[in-house]
Amino acid sequence: MSIQRKLFNSLIKEFNFAELFIELGWDKASITQRIKANDETYEIVAAAQKRGFVIFVCNSNLPAGQAGQENRIPNKDERKKIDRAVTKLYYEHLIIYTDKNKTQQLWQLSIQEANKPIQYREFNYYTKNEPEQLFEKLHHLFFTLDDEDKIALVDVKSKVTEQFNQNAEKVTKKFYAEFKKHHTSFQSFIEGLESQMEIDWYTSLMLNRLMFIYFIQKKGFLDSNTNYLSDKLKLTKNKKGNDKFYKSFYKTFLLTLFHQGLGKPNHTKEFENELGKIPYLNGGLFDVHKLEKDNDKLDIPDKAFEKLFAFFDEYNWHLDIKPTTTGKDINPDVIGYIFEKYINDRAAMGAYYTKEDITEYISKNTIIPFLFDRVKEKVKNAFSNESSLWQMLKENPNRYIYDAVSKGINTVSHTERSRSMNEETKTDNYLLINEKVADGLPDYITIGIDTTKPNLLERRKRWNEKTDDEFALPTEIWRETIERRKRYWELRAKIENDEIREINDFITHNLNIRQFAQDAVEQYEGSDFINAFYKAITEITILDPTCGSGAFLFAALNILEPLYEACIYRMREFVEADNELGTGKKHENFRKVLTDIKLHANEKYYIFKSIILNNLYGVDIMNEAVEIAKLRLFLKLVAVVTPNEKIENYGLEPLPDIDFNIRAGNTLVGFASYKDIENAIEEKEAGGSFVFSDERKAIQKADDDANIVGDLYREFKKQQTINDANSAEYKKTKQQVVERLQNLNDSLNKLLANQYNVDENNKKKYEAFLTSHKPFHWFAEFYEIVHQNGGFDVVIGNPPYVEYKNVDYQVNSYTTESCSNLYAFVVEKNESILNTLSKTGMIIPHSAFCTDRMTNLMNLFKDTNVWVSFFDIRPAGLFSGVDQRLAVYIKDQNNKCILYTSKYNRWHQEFREYLFNNISFASNHFNYENAYPKLGSYIEDRFVVKMCNNKILSNYFGVGQNIFYKNIFYHNSPRYWIRAMNYEPYFWNERDGQKLSSQIKLLSFTNAKIKNAVLLLINSNLFYWWFNLLSDSRHLNNREIERFPFNIDNFNIKNEHALLVNNLMEDYEKNKVRKETNYKTTGNVIYDEYYPRFSKSIIDEIDKVLAKHYGFTEEELDFIINYDIKYRMGKELNDGE
Repeated sequence: MSIQRKLFNSLIKEFNFAELFIELGWDKASITQRIKANDETYEIVAAAQKRGFVIFVCNSNLPAGQAGQENRIPNKDERKKIDRAVTKLYYEHLIIYTDKNKTQQLWQLSIQEANKPIQYREFNYYTKNEPEQLFEKLHHLFFTLDDEDKIALVDVKSKVTEQFNQNAEKVTKKFYAEFKKHHTSFQSFIEGLESQMEIDWYTSLMLNRLMFIYFIQKKGFLDSNTNYLSDKLKLTKNKKGNDKFYKSFYKTFLLTLFHQGLGKPNHTKEFENELGKIPYLNGGLFDVHKLEKDNDKLDIPDKAFEKLFAFFDEYNWHLDIKPTTTGKDINPDVIGYIFEKYINDRAAMGAYYTKEDITEYISKNTIIPFLFDRVKEKVKNAFSNESSLWQMLKENPNRYIYDAVSKGINTVSHTERSRSMNEETKTDNYLLINEKVADGLPDYITIGIDTTKPNLLERRKRWNEKTDDEFALPTEIWRETIERRKRYWELRAKIENDEIREINDFITHNLNIRQFAQDAVEQYEGSDFINAFYKAITEITILDPTCGSGAFLFAALNILEPLYEACIYRMREFVEADNELGTGKKHENFRKVLTDIKLHANEKYYIFKSIILNNLYGVDIMNEAVEIAKLRLFLKLVAVVTPNEKIENYGLEPLPDIDFNIRAGNTLVGFASYKDIENAIEEKEAGGSFVFSDERKAIQKADDDANIVGDLYREFKKQQTINDANSAEYKKTKQQVVERLQNLNDSLNKLLANQYNVDENNKKKYEAFLTSHKPFHWFAEFYEIVHQNGGFDVVIGNPPYVEYKNVDYQVNSYTTESCSNLYAFVVEKNESILNTLSKTGMIIPHSAFCTDRMTNLMNLFKDTNVWVSFFDIRPAGLFSGVDQRLAVYIKDQNNKCILYTSKYNRWHQEFREYLFNNISFASNHFNYENAYPKLGSYIEDRFVVKMCNNKILSNYFGVGQNIFYKNIFYHNSPRYWIRAMNYEPYFWNERDGQKLSSQIKLLSFTNAKIKNAVLLLINSNLFYWWFNLLSDSRHLNNREIERFPFNIDNFNIKNEHALLVNNLMEDYEKNKVRKETNYKTTGNVIYDEYYPRFSKSIIDEIDKVLAKHYGFTEEELDFIINYDIKYRMGKELNDGE
């Protein structure tokens, strides 16, 4: 709902907040809270509420008699205490403080914007001013304007709706399908370029430029015409031949717009008469491109643009982060997705579009710990046990436990939740956790919580039923709900018992690290903390070495932005407080920052520009990827500026030039450090080649030249931070950087070619080498960071998953070369470009941590703190439409050596939005060769200890030809069940007749009892858990069987065990289905398919036998029998079968 501005102004002036918000569509509320702050008690009364977001009014109630203070609003310290108290009850809220004389309002807002932590802000309004000023301060944050210029409320609690998600997916698919056609069509029109690579590159560059213009024209930046390009194309056609200025749309109009308009300041009168009022953007996107400079005959006929603009005009192009649900919306995020998909479809690059939940998870758990480590170096007292940081955490633990974990516990009031554990766990040391877990749940569920009583399996028989909606996350069964609730109360207890004392604990326990960082900056009392934090945040260097269209760079930007904002907010508070004291001299650093902000379009623009220029770096092998990443970052900046015709350049300052931040090249080929260059010379010498003194001088010259390039780059960046920087001087500096860098790269390329046995004097071979390998010398390109600062602070990303044999270049001197996949090489490259205090996180195939060929990759993770979480592909996968089992790792170079692992995560698509907030880790002490066991709970850790005291199965395998009981036949590609039989499964094909299927493997034994024992074991739930624990979860290899700890010597083999074997085999036979299919290579195929899930009751009996053998508790047996039950049983679980 919305209201007229006149009514809005009137209700604000009248202090009639209840009516104001009711008019705006909120609901009435009858809530009153009395809150103590310092020595005063304040009463706050709810004026309105909507979906848990409550608006309170706090009238000044200081008692009369306190001279001069009767009319005042609570002071800042008191307001913060009031806010903290209210936050315990209502995470998101607004408190409007008013004085008794109704001359002042102070709006104190705790609000969570999309993909951000809850932020605390205050806004003053005095009745002597117009309410319009209050509206401007809260515009887009709380109030917004509708199409009829009426004031409405931002929907503060709603996330992107299901309707929008569906429309966004549809529009993306539709746009992409058409985009591919128009991309190909546009390529065919380009004239004057010879190589396909140049045509591809220029096509991407032109489409990027045109898409950028479509975005900014819709915002009114181009002559205030939202249909600028199409209108100018029509005008060109009409004037062509009659006006000397118009010869062709591309050759004269577009290139003039690019190079003389958007890429150059100070437009002439003649220019403005023809092209209108155009802003100077800079940014490098509209500079004369190398392909344009080197190809005079480059041209594109008008018809290409007619077709392209007709396609673009079918959609709504906007920069708003809250688009409509028309199904026609294109925003920068859609462009990023489309680019990734286009490149991957075209080139099979092994890169997949990484969704925001993945990029955010990795980014926040690397960036924030690094920042805190840096701050801790400067302000140690802030992290002492008595620090207010830890007290802040302890006072409000719910704020830092994700809603996805506490779902269903919300049925208990916030007040009860805050009180219950706070008082009791201090003395009872977790004894009440089971009671808390059971609170409010049905009796038939709570009866199974106490593990000390007998008949646990019977008491938990209904735990595999679907959870009641009021307690459940999507698709949960009671077993999962109970585990989640238990985790919630354990986390509460840890926080309240002072067990969370390090920033890395937030990773280990998967707490809301972003909210903690935000609150730390907003609430810590000392200015030294803010000073140290701002220094850390402005200096942090974050790299994605295979950046694609910039998904991880955007995630990093989104992590940093609210922290920058909070720092600036606190700086302003400290400066204002000092000014009020009359000194106006303290906090010199803060004053400089606040002065610098005033030189920019607005504070948001200043923040984004600072992050993009100083914090973000990316490299990609594809030129097109680099162009699109820069485009999206530019659009992020333009989006926060409102065009104003009355202000020079529409109020838009020149975009930063980030050509040296986001670069094209092969991350894997080139010199990372000066040491690499020295090694190249030593290798040449060791190979018997003579090293001339000139070559040794060239090495020293390379270092000197790189130093000069680094100094020039620093000057180049400095010039960009000054808005009135002389454009000519700036361009001159850039040209110097480009030329010197080119010369340095030429020298390094020749040295590198020698390593690859390529003669630089053979021009054809040398040029072919440069084209295929695309060398990228980190030492030269990022000299200041890699050489002078020791490397990047944070490296994040999603490297390409491509088999080495499928690329047309070679790598050199990688210990992971035996791993034979590019992602392994990227992980190793990270080691040479990170500094000693760095954090890194990536998403890679989970086979990296569980296959023999990845041994050298796993060796890179020794002697560091590592958190690894594992993800299956079914029922849903992390990457849409891609069968890739994945692992996410977070690695801390600067900490103790502990391995933390998660379980093997499976989920249905409906659960995806809760997935990452529900990840839990266990410290993993299980030392297994060439595998990180997928242990995710301490119960698993317990029975691993019990199992590993046994001999392993390989001790009992038969060898040689005289084997009488050799036949166990097992399927080597399980999904949810291991299928092992004591007979050969039927398989026949038209080409070969009846035979043993290639997917069936044999185990050989000399003793029937041993064979039966192993057959029971392999079919058990326990062995399936073991298979998932250590394998790639796709192939059952001999190593998983051979190394299983099972001391058959001590296994009491009884007659009933043979009976179990017979019953199981008969049941397999009874439930099998004979199927028929056809393959090109073998013709018709007939085979038996087996369904072990129908034999689950017999398999459970096997596990009961094994539990006795290993000494498992009833709780451990329950875990094994019901391991992954929801996914293994599927619909049979819900049917009660």
